[in-house]
Amino acid sequence: MLRTVLSSLALCLFSFTTPGADNGLYQMPAPETEENVAGFTSGVSLTFAEKQLFFEKHLEDVYDEADLKKTGLSFDVFRKAVIGFHNFKQKQLVSPSKSIITVVDFTKSSRDKRMWIIDLKSKKLLFNNLVAHGRNTGEDKALNFSNKANSNMSSIGFYLTGKTYFGKHGLSLKLDGMDEKYNSNARDRAIVVHGADYATEKFVKQYGRLGRSLGCPAVPREISKEVIEHIKDNTVMYIHSADKNYNSSYLNPATAVEVFALEAVAQGQTV
Repeated sequence: MLRTVLSSLALCLFSFTTPGADNGLYQMPAPETEENVAGFTSGVSLTFAEKQLFFEKHLEDVYDEADLKKTGLSFDVFRKAVIGFHNFKQKQLVSPSKSIITVVDFTKSSRDKRMWIIDLKSKKLLFNNLVAHGRNTGEDKALNFSNKANSNMSSIGFYLTGKTYFGKHGLSLKLDGMDEKYNSNARDRAIVVHGADYATEKFVKQYGRLGRSLGCPAVPREISKEVIEHIKDNTVMYIHSADKNYNSSYLNPATAVEVFALEAVAQGQTV
């Protein structure tokens, strides 16, 4: 990005709605107050405003090159997922060999392909497919969510994928919920990614909506093995909803900016 645009854009590019702020709007702190965020600025000569623009440009590039708008993925939902990914990287929780995120948007109808698996490094959309929600979360639309055992509801927020295993649904993928109030009981509830015959276009044509799980993000059986193999072993999944009260420590944009800038500079990229 040209430095001449910094003065007009740097203070506004990274403001977006994040539940939990006093007025409902997360405003990025002034750049001069963020030079030591998470200790990531050592050796990086860019100003924080420049890093902001660099990160924003990266988001736009991936979104455009992967043609995500055409598939119906909201840019704001995508941005939250990427911010989460970089916050997970800061904590060294994600696989160093994968730059894959999984995004599920439960504001959409179950008839829509509302799961996206994106490779941020190659800027490619790997999968865009149907995904089921819990039977007590709603019928066609996902409306109610829970972190409680035996609720048969889906849970929103950020997850880390775990190891695979073979269960009653065949190859399945364990998930660890990383948001304390929203999905932290996922492992105990056996919330996993698995294939299901009720998560198919055929089911939608017959019943007008997808079938429902006991809370698992179930995907079409014909692609479940490939999906699971791509996202297993410590990749980030973000399940989005219309809950305006949702908040997460992984939605810290300042940390995401710093982590991305440090990595970009190390790879020789420039603004």
